Amino acid sequence: MQPDWTDPAWRAEADAWVGAHLEELGLGITGPVEQPHIRPWATALRIPTDGGDVWFKANMPGLEHEARLAAVLADRRPDCIPPLLAYDPESGWMLMGDAGTRFREIVEAERELTRWRDILLLYAGVQIDLTADADALVALGVPDIRLATLPGQTEALLAEVAELDPDTRSRVTAALPEIRELCEELGSFGIPDTIQHDDFHDAQVYVRDGRYVLLDWGDACVSHPFFTLAVTLDGVIAWGVDDVESSEPTEPYRDAYLTPFVAAHGGADLVAATTIARRLGWICRAVNGYLAPFESEQTGRRLRMFLDGMP
Repeated sequence: MQPDWTDPAWRAEADAWVGAHLEELGLGITGPVEQPHIRPWATALRIPTDGGDVWFKANMPGLEHEARLAAVLADRRPDCIPPLLAYDPESGWMLMGDAGTRFREIVEAERELTRWRDILLLYAGVQIDLTADADALVALGVPDIRLATLPGQTEALLAEVAELDPDTRSRVTAALPEIRELCEELGSFGIPDTIQHDDFHDAQVYVRDGRYVLLDWGDACVSHPFFTLAVTLDGVIAWGVDDVESSEPTEPYRDAYLTPFVAAHGGADLVAATTIARRLGWICRAVNGYLAPFESEQTGRRLRMFLDGMP
């Protein structure tokens, strides 16, 4: 059942959970608790304490794995996320330290995107470090959208999304053989599947104490790492600081992202692999991001991004 994030009974339960963990941490609440984020799929509470702001997050059923993934990241790469203060692996509730300043506001103030190179370098390192954990992450509930499964999951998506417009449905159905071929071709480069954020944009990155932290892993899946570039390069960076399509060259950011992969897979033509992945990434985003019934329009848009040949 989808929770009502504004229901007084739900809030009372969440507030009690937060209060108990703050007491364990020796932190006291110093002001009103705010609920600045209310979405169908998740909500967040901001809690001012005598040790600084902390944040509570709850996800809809089916996305509880974010908390379990956050625990892995806190253990393996604590530098890439805010401090994980408490979490419940069953409910998926999390209590985290403040992440700092949202990168989107920094971009608006600085009027340039070059920081993305360092951010992508950090993120690629996280993906490489968690490559050996792919099976364990799937066992924790992180969606399994590895290359071998993507064509079949695309067919299943077409059967599930009743609201998909007939033209898009027909075009994707006709493209299923191409999707299988592209998955096989991308797999031939030998880049293993790993954690993939799947919604990596400038509102998911923050700056805290001079370092970048990466948030909102609820859309993450185990899939080809380069699928990330569909959203990050073609959905965000290419639009530049003024939101104008193709106004920012993406090659420098792609190359910064690829640096750790070149070190690990120097013999492969990684630029060619990214070209395939940036198309297939929209298929992954459509499959992984479909949250019935409020994502059908977005799902159609993502499928058309693949059909229209992005990038």
